[in-house]
Formats: sequence, structure tokens, C-alpha cells
Amino acid sequence: MAESGTSLKDRGNEFFKAGNYLKAAAIYTQAIKKDPSNATLYSNRAAAFLHLVKLSKALADADTTITLNPEWDKGYFRKGCVLESMERYDDAIAALQIALQYNPQSAEVSRKIKRLGQLAKDKKRVQELESIRSNIDMGKHLEPLIKELSEKYGADENSKEIFSYVVETMEMAVKSWHETDKVDARVYCLLDKEKTDTEKYAPVVNIDKAFESPNTHGSCFPFLRQYAEDSFARGACLVVPKNIISYPQVWKGQGSRKWKHGQSDGFFVQLELPCLRKLWFISSSTEKGRTVCRNPEVLDVGVHEVIPRIFKETNSSTL
Repeated sequence: MAESGTSLKDRGNEFFKAGNYLKAAAIYTQAIKKDPSNATLYSNRAAAFLHLVKLSKALADADTTITLNPEWDKGYFRKGCVLESMERYDDAIAALQIALQYNPQSAEVSRKIKRLGQLAKDKKRVQELESIRSNIDMGKHLEPLIKELSEKYGADENSKEIFSYVVETMEMAVKSWHETDKVDARVYCLLDKEKTDTEKYAPVVNIDKAFESPNTHGSCFPFLRQYAEDSFARGACLVVPKNIISYPQVWKGQGSRKWKHGQSDGFFVQLELPCLRKLWFISSSTEKGRTVCRNPEVLDVGVHEVIPRIFKETNSSTL
């Protein structure tokens, strides 16, 4: 004697309770063939598919449940649970709110709506952080530098080239920090394309040893001065992580009392030009498991210089 849809549903429920969701789904499918307008069967199969992480099938069954019985809260609850697993939290909340309209006494639904609201906020914040991490635009934060360069070099290609060089150096450092939580202590030289012997002089100089002791630090900047002169460098941009600098080793007795930027980790970017010196600190923080660099903060280079002046001072330059 062939089983009825109801007896098949009971068998499916037994497999479901036992945790055999694949067998339960198969039995519910047999029951649906015998009773295709039974909303409960689609609801039960949706639950089985959800446990099997067959989310598209689970969502289709939840929608069918709602179509067959639009005033039954269970269909909307099933849909909300599936949408939650898809991380479509706003859609899940919308479905659960309808479920709550038909069953206002459900504490389970109310709790789930509250929890999903927080998950939706967290997901939105993670997306915002990823956008910050991937859409790096230091140029907009360095706009005051354009005016300063124009005053020194004139509004010509020289000032534009220097500005681009600083922006690119800073963005490269930020990308490295986002990807690895660190930057290497280096000097990026703006070499003269016509005069520099590129076989002898590289555009990047490692200075990580410069901060091991006062002696190594003291010998670093004379070396950089000579390197800049011999290589015909037109400018230099230093990138140094804060965590390798000891107080007051570098800042000559200034100590932490002069530091007004908190305990955040981060790195310094120091621009050295014959007629202009600038210093920025880019702090970082960790939020939602993502490391994010903050906007560059201008520092007083006279107080917080990472390395003393590299170039001989001039009021202007023709570069």
C-alpha cells in the first residue's frame, strides 16, 4: 500500500530530528509529489535544505511556502533564516518582520531580528573598511602641499612631479601596511633622469639599521646627504614605522611629552627637498579584523624629524 503524503511527512520529520537532513529532504520530496499544495511540506524541506547548505533550493521552498499560505508566519521565518545564511541581513529582517506581524508573541523571531540588525551593521562597517582599504587616495589629503610646492617651484611640471612622487610613495606605504601590517624603513629618492648614474645609484635606500642605536642614527643622515649629492637626487621621501623609533633617541630629549598623537601604531613619511621639509604621521587601527590606515597628520618637522636635513637649504629650486 502506497504511503500518503502525511505519513511520508512524519517519516521525513523522524529523519530530520535524527540529523539525517539529506534523507529527510528526499522523503519530503516524495510527500510533495503526493500533496503538492501542502505548505508545511515545503517549509520542512526548506529547513532540511538549509541544514544541507543548499540555500537556493531552501529559499525557493520558503517562497513556495509563503505562496501557498501567505498568512502563516513559518514561511516568512524560513525565508528569514535562509537569507541570514546568505548574509542578506536586511532582506532577512524584512521577512522576519512579516513573520512577527502574524505571530507577535514569538520571542525567537524578535531575538533574531535584533541579532540580525547588529549583523547588518557589522557587515556594513566591514564593507566601509574594505572600501577605505582598497580606495586609497592620498592626493586629496595632501592638497595643501600643492600650494607650498607651487610657491617654491612655480606652478609647472616640477611641482606636479614632486607632488605625484610624494602621493605615490605614501600610497605604496599604505598599501603595504594594509597587506602586511608593516612598512620597511626606506628612503625613496627622486633621481635626476639626465644626471643620475642608475647603474650605481638605486632609487631606494634601506635605513632600518639607522634606528638601532644613537650611533647608527648619527651616521645615517651624513651617508644620506652624501648619497643624495652623488646621485643628483632632487628630493627624498623617508618612510619609517613608528615602532622602530625609541623615545627620546631620535627626537633628542623631546620624549613622549611632545607627542600628541596617542599610542596608535603607524608610520612616518618625511619629505626632504632643498627648499622644503614636511613630515606626516599615518596612524593605524584594527577594526573588525581589518587593519586600516588613518588620514595623514602633519607634524612639526623641527620637533619630530625622523632624520635631520638631507639637502642643503635653499629658498627655491629650479630642479
